[in-house]
Amino acid sequence: MGRIIAIANQKGGVGKTTTAINLAACLAEKGKKVLAVDMDSQGNLTSGLGVDKDNVENSIYETLLGECNLGECMLINVFPNLNLIPSSRDLAGAEVDFIDVDKPQYILKDIIRRVRKNFDFIIIDCPPALGMLTINAMTAADTVIVPIQCEFYALEGLSQLLHTINMIKQKLNKNLEIEGVVFTMYDSRNNLSQDVVENVRENLDEIIYKTVVPRNVRLAEAPSFGLPINLYDKRSSGAEAYRQLADEVIKNKLFQ
Repeated sequence: MGRIIAIANQKGGVGKTTTAINLAACLAEKGKKVLAVDMDSQGNLTSGLGVDKDNVENSIYETLLGECNLGECMLINVFPNLNLIPSSRDLAGAEVDFIDVDKPQYILKDIIRRVRKNFDFIIIDCPPALGMLTINAMTAADTVIVPIQCEFYALEGLSQLLHTINMIKQKLNKNLEIEGVVFTMYDSRNNLSQDVVENVRENLDEIIYKTVVPRNVRLAEAPSFGLPINLYDKRSSGAEAYRQLADEVIKNKLFQ
């Protein structure tokens, strides 16, 4: 039975989609069967995996509305062992379309459960907002990974996100757990980055991954080439970090 992991943070620019792309790719590189699901209307996970989001025939939007099934939407082996459910701009209007739907929080869960047995991991990239699309992702997920940027306002909004996760656990998905927090955009030359990591570790009771993703030019360049970092520059510090994160996710004590 595949593990379903939502990558979420309502704060933009924290490395959420970068983490979704590269964690999925590094898990696939390790021989795991992975499905990446793009629940963000910006479609950055889709384009970051080399797919033209403006020319997909069916996307997660059509699937959520019941206009196609998951198989008709799924792109097989965009990279070895990695399948993709793409997004499109139409997804921006999905919350309005959900108004007349019975139990709209469970739409994605009902769709995903039909295929989860075919994958080792299903990685869901959430939009940078705590709306119905993110609620759908968390209701479908087993766990949530929270990327935090190493900057002064790292903890800003985190308490709200943790509260939302707990509310979903209480009311919609009793099995939901926080998989862990991962630090991104870390600059070892910057004392602030070190202070942020220490501050968060002192003030957060949740699991914090040992992997710290560095600020890395190659990591920033990779999406424009439609490649995950392990294929764009396999020897870069960014690639090594996400391989380490994939190892930690595989060995997470929640699933031992």
